[in-house]
Amino acid sequence: MRIIAELPHPDFKISILNMNQKYIVKIEQDTLEQSYKLSEMDLTDGVNSVFEVLDEAFLKTVSARFKEMRKDYMDAYYRYNY
Repeated sequence: MRIIAELPHPDFKISILNMNQKYIVKIEQDTLEQSYKLSEMDLTDGVNSVFEVLDEAFLKTVSARFKEMRKDYMDAYYRYNY
């Protein structure tokens, strides 16, 4: 697995990796991570198509999901400790 691109974003670290004829989009925020796999066969313009998939609407949902993930984790952590 190798990193082929990193996209700048003010809220996340976005890395695009390539492995086994798939692009893996890894999005990190603090200790949380989301990853998405895209087959090279499904994309017409290689890694440039991955950039097109990562549009503003998609990144808004990623942000909302990070908020949900953080809440879920904090709820579980609270149940464990109290």
